[in-house]
Amino acid sequence: MHSDGLFISFEGIDGAGKSTHIEALAAEFRAQGRAVTLTREPGGTPLAEKLRAIFLHDAMDGLTEALLVFAARRDHLQQVIEPALARREVVLCDRFTDATFAYQGFGRGFDLAVLSYLEQQVQTVRGQGANFVRQPDLTVWFDLAPAVAAARLVNIRVPDKFEAQPQAFFANVAAGYTDRCNKDPGRFARINADQSVQQVRLDALAAVRSRGWLA
Repeated sequence: MHSDGLFISFEGIDGAGKSTHIEALAAEFRAQGRAVTLTREPGGTPLAEKLRAIFLHDAMDGLTEALLVFAARRDHLQQVIEPALARREVVLCDRFTDATFAYQGFGRGFDLAVLSYLEQQVQTVRGQGANFVRQPDLTVWFDLAPAVAAARLVNIRVPDKFEAQPQAFFANVAAGYTDRCNKDPGRFARINADQSVQQVRLDALAAVRSRGWLA
């Protein structure tokens, strides 16, 4: 069993159903005696939640979106993620930086080089001889065809500005996730989200167990 801090992110286009599986994984870790921090992006802290509301509902250009989400991420890392990892907890996060590249980079067509620069600046961990860019130990990617996701979103609550985007936007976002996965395949577990809820949950748990983090 892995006793150090663990950072697992959950990714996927809107409608992929990823959020429904986070609590199930948290319960598995808790059943084996691990302390778990459940969080999300944008958000996770009082400041980041305020920025989330602006980010999801107010009109703005791609650079403003990127700056807001990375500002929220910086506070989230400092106030929640890094302290929890230092306490050797399991951090389960609904979205992280892969979403920024997928949505702002591929969805909005924003400059990927600028996003990479912000990623380096915001996520670099320094101290006690360490100097590295914080990334999840595992990213569970719930992969779903945009057409299927769109059908699932038909009866959603009042959509935010991203959920209300056309199917072509989500096709670009899905391409963004594919790009991130191809560039760092060892970090990703690609889950077929076009299955029953139970099967998707089993596949997600299997991906974590394959790393030796759950019995």
